[in-house]
Amino acid sequence: MDLSGFEGRVTESVEKVSESLVSISSTRLERRFFGLVPSEGQGSGVILSKEGLIITNNHVIDSASQVHVSLKDGRNYVGEVVGTDEATDVAVIKVEATDLPAAELGDSESLKVGQFALAIGNALGLPGGPTVSMGVLSAMGRPLPGSDFIFEGLLQTDAAVNPGNSGGPLADIEGKVIGINSAMIPYAQGMGFAIPINTVKRIASEILEHGRVARPWIGISGIDLSPPVARRYGISTDSGFLIAEVVPGGPSDRAGLRSGDVVVGAESHRVERTKDLLLVLSKVGLGAIVNLDVNRMGSIGRVQVRPAESPLLRRFEGNR
Repeated sequence: MDLSGFEGRVTESVEKVSESLVSISSTRLERRFFGLVPSEGQGSGVILSKEGLIITNNHVIDSASQVHVSLKDGRNYVGEVVGTDEATDVAVIKVEATDLPAAELGDSESLKVGQFALAIGNALGLPGGPTVSMGVLSAMGRPLPGSDFIFEGLLQTDAAVNPGNSGGPLADIEGKVIGINSAMIPYAQGMGFAIPINTVKRIASEILEHGRVARPWIGISGIDLSPPVARRYGISTDSGFLIAEVVPGGPSDRAGLRSGDVVVGAESHRVERTKDLLLVLSKVGLGAIVNLDVNRMGSIGRVQVRPAESPLLRRFEGNR
């Protein structure tokens, strides 16, 4: 394909994705020493369905008292927050509208590092239309730097992601949305992060069906196994998730796991750190069986655990 042909594909993709891009403004009431003061924020969103469902980031509308949605054609709506998930930074908004231009969603499981990526959004809330930046998919399955707790792997791109792009689409060269822009690293050059669209689909589906996201829980706590810890306790492997405590009566207790076991694999994936285990669990539905490879006193065995819903989450939801 010649340069003009490639340029044409890019502009067509941008036009296609821009139709389903919305601008989101939120108002929060912040308490100052002299009383409550309104604070405004700007972000982006993607139209999920023609019936008025919109995807954005949780941090764009978190604690907002009012949410306003502006479409490309100039229409403005008051948005209702259907539900959010703080762990994945996904939120679903509903506006009273029909026949909206819904985005075409791609498949983030089929992505390859090095393919082109387009980041589109209302950067800095500037007037005059959306901002477009182009780059490549730099990495997949990334934890967010500086975060010690994350369920999902993120897409990393060198396409510029600026404040205001949050909640907007990361698209492929065909104009399909492959992720939702979520974060930028201010001290780094060319590092932006997006939530994979397959994760967004699953989270949005759970929010729409149940009003919240149920997290899988297997009832264990522990630490990352390191060579010094392995030597100290005479453990034959030097990486994995070392179980320190098993909740009595929990899924792992019923499956036969016990303190001192080392989880070294989960669903045929190697487990070297806690995050490896969390990533596998995040993709296992409640009631399904997850196969864990466990090192117990030098012998490797397979244990089947059936995750349940986290009791901490249930208590939290009940107190809201």
